[in-house]
Amino acid sequence: MSSVIDTINSNNAAKSTLGSGTSANDTTTAAATSDRFLKLLVAQMKNQDPLNPMDNAQVTTQMAQINTVSGIEKLNSTITDMSSVVTQSQMMQGASLVGHNVVVAGNDLTVSEGKATAGYELASAADKVKVEVLTAGGTVVDTLTYTKQDAGLHAFTWEPGTGMPTTGVSFRVSATTGDKVVTSTAINVDSVSAVSNSGGSLQLELGSGKTAKLSDIKAIS
Repeated sequence: MSSVIDTINSNNAAKSTLGSGTSANDTTTAAATSDRFLKLLVAQMKNQDPLNPMDNAQVTTQMAQINTVSGIEKLNSTITDMSSVVTQSQMMQGASLVGHNVVVAGNDLTVSEGKATAGYELASAADKVKVEVLTAGGTVVDTLTYTKQDAGLHAFTWEPGTGMPTTGVSFRVSATTGDKVVTSTAINVDSVSAVSNSGGSLQLELGSGKTAKLSDIKAIS
């Protein structure tokens, strides 16, 4: 005896070949699927062979299958609703940042009025921190050294000397405690100019032309 679930799936497959148009009556829902299942199950029981009746275990298994299908449809609907709420909440949070300065990972040095301000983040305290200023080609043109730095965010200001480049400049950070390397991250301060939703992911449009996620923001001012 064929499974009721198989029969329902066959009926649904046959309906899908009749045309691509959809309407309220054509839409398959969990309630409609359950209704068809019960009707087919009752029909099977009415027409079963008295000498070879349906097995109780088979009926129980088929009922469990249809309940699983119904439960999955409801779960998917709930997850979709929750995702929509989260996206809307993120958009509101992102919109509130427009016009504010944020701290994000980055190693650019933008010289303005004879100086550039950037920073670094330390995963733990460091005895020594070295900031190397690089040209666009990767040549070190200046080095800044700091001692006894706590874990967390730190800012620094670089003033280019005579003959030093003022465009296309970047920096790299290295930190140590004794002979152990301390994890460090170069950071920049940027402004949030707009918010967008790309592929369901919130993106902050920054004044530098770059983009960042909400999770990329280390501080807000």
